[in-house]
Amino acid sequence: METFLWVEKYRPNAIRDCILPDNLKKTFTEFVNDKHIPNLILSGGPGVGKTTVAKAMLEEIGATYMMINGSEESGIDILRTKIKNFASTVSLEGGRKYIILDEADYLNAQSTQPALRGFMEEFHKNCGFILTCNYKNRLIPPLHSRCSIVDFIIPKEQKPKLAQDFFIRVQNILNKEKVKFDPKAVAELLNKFFPDWRRVLNELQRYSASGIIDAGILVNISDSNINELMHSLREKEFTNVRKWIVQNLDNDPVRIFRRVYDSLYDFLDGSTIPHAVVILADYSYKSAFVADQEINLLACMTELMGQVKFK
Repeated sequence: METFLWVEKYRPNAIRDCILPDNLKKTFTEFVNDKHIPNLILSGGPGVGKTTVAKAMLEEIGATYMMINGSEESGIDILRTKIKNFASTVSLEGGRKYIILDEADYLNAQSTQPALRGFMEEFHKNCGFILTCNYKNRLIPPLHSRCSIVDFIIPKEQKPKLAQDFFIRVQNILNKEKVKFDPKAVAELLNKFFPDWRRVLNELQRYSASGIIDAGILVNISDSNINELMHSLREKEFTNVRKWIVQNLDNDPVRIFRRVYDSLYDFLDGSTIPHAVVILADYSYKSAFVADQEINLLACMTELMGQVKFK
């Protein structure tokens, strides 16, 4: 069956084809060469390649595996049935089976995650587990202790090279799909969403519907509709503020804070701007290590609503 989503159609099937920092590529290549993959927790932001790497490793070693999405199939009964039915049988290819549990940090920490720990112990002789997550601190310590943890962190000095590699790959994809494009527009989009490779491809495919990707999309890329947010803040419309944050959560939080900062003089009384700057600086700093960006952004906007004076 033909695959229409570019993220699936062009997903790498081997570690050598994955765009990764050197240390991560070395680690995963060693797993493949050993033909044995330990229980893993792959942790990192959305779209950085965690699921792609998990699939590529298992494809390379010829392992039988099953995908489970933790955000969609989080019930204990569903997990128990699926895992037991799969893990309790022998692979037709021989060797160890694997379960990729995508978005494992969505599993309930009080019920489902402890049950998962039990499944890992019960089927450890026949089945390995690879968990992917955005926030590893949402996984309970017993899961940490039963897995090797790999953080998808891109060293600063390697970012230009990785961005360039992906830029070249994206251009090849657009040429294969016979889409006309302006390299500057593509570079701008990549720069906006780096290192979320999935988002870049999804956005390019969406914009490609018109048959051309040019500077006309840049307005859509850069405009986060800050005026709408600032109006809701001024009117103290908490529900609309929360809705705006959810709709724009795929933007870099630091950029959102910066856009709000740039709008302060247009919307705030001059005497209250210094206090607003302190609030924005505090939450912008916190965004580097908080577990939930949505809550952090909403907390910041709620504080602005309550403590600063709008025009």
